[in-house]
Amino acid sequence: MTDTTGGRDEWIYVVTDIEVDGPWPGPNSMRSFASVAVTAEGEERGTFEAVLEQLPGAAPSPDTFAWFQTQPGAWAAATTDPEPVDRVMARFVEWVRSLPGPRMFAASPIAFDGTWMDFYLRRFTRYGLVQGPYERDVLFDGPGLCLRSYAAAVTGRPVAEASPRHLPAAWLGDIPHTHRAIDDARGYAHLLGVLFGRARALRPPTG
Repeated sequence: MTDTTGGRDEWIYVVTDIEVDGPWPGPNSMRSFASVAVTAEGEERGTFEAVLEQLPGAAPSPDTFAWFQTQPGAWAAATTDPEPVDRVMARFVEWVRSLPGPRMFAASPIAFDGTWMDFYLRRFTRYGLVQGPYERDVLFDGPGLCLRSYAAAVTGRPVAEASPRHLPAAWLGDIPHTHRAIDDARGYAHLLGVLFGRARALRPPTG
């Protein structure tokens, strides 16, 4: 098969950050999240952000709530003017489906943010992050990308040292990591472009 893309990565990456009031989806709630859709070169293709109502019967974890009290700006951003969860998730699905494909979810780390997003998608929509092999109607086309793991692979650092506080601020676009979902998602979206660029530079020459 002839490669007609010139080696370009044609995927759209939906880089997402969440803010939650505890560690467990269900007993605790995701209070806000934001996504930035970018190309592998870091070119922005759209944004989504929302504040969600608490899940019925859920309550904040005392430890997480105590931490948020030290971050009043982040708590206000995550809780002001919340919307019904089913409406937010339906709108998110519509937004993702409006993006050109193929589309891949990305987060740092995906094991945490992805678990929450998958829980909310499956509870309130017919989609998930990774769907079965015989499902034709899927929201995301790929298996998902863990930016923290990818940063560790590209830089050679331990995974534990691939968080925002260990990476150069310029790699995150000099966007402060504020624990406001849209700020952090924008920083991670910029990081994705930087990491892909560094990975391309490491490729052996072809031909």
